Amino acid sequence: MCARMMGDMSCSVQTLGRVVCSRKEPTDDNWDKESCVIELDAAMVQPEATLGLDGFSHIEVIYVFDRVDEAKVCRGARHPRGRTDWPLTGILAQRAKDRPNRLGVTVCRLVAVDGLRITVSGLDAIDGTPVLDIKPYLQEFGPRGEHRQPAWATELMKDYWS
Repeated sequence: MCARMMGDMSCSVQTLGRVVCSRKEPTDDNWDKESCVIELDAAMVQPEATLGLDGFSHIEVIYVFDRVDEAKVCRGARHPRGRTDWPLTGILAQRAKDRPNRLGVTVCRLVAVDGLRITVSGLDAIDGTPVLDIKPYLQEFGPRGEHRQPAWATELMKDYWS
């Protein structure tokens, strides 16, 4: 899966499945209104791979922002959503789709599991998005202690899930 070549680490992963939903464009807000099915690839996982998953209320989905133009990938800093009234912020301090490895991670509500079909709500991915992994959300992996975030981040997320 990962190899070290001339001092550099290179990794590759395979797609476990794809998102099937009505949203075709990666607009920024109202993701909680979206219901999706993650269709897993039978060549990658067996139906038993989801056994017990329905015991969880939420799952973490790791996916690829596969339609981000490589020329638009940010490797430094930018203003979140292009808003110059928000501070210039490093891409690793944002959850933007145009990041170096174009990986997305979302905790979403698990609605149903039917073999290799997983129905979720609140997944901020569009139709056809490649899914790399699915993990049950465990409370113990949530934040420990107090957490903080800048005011711009709170403002940015105001309508994200509504």
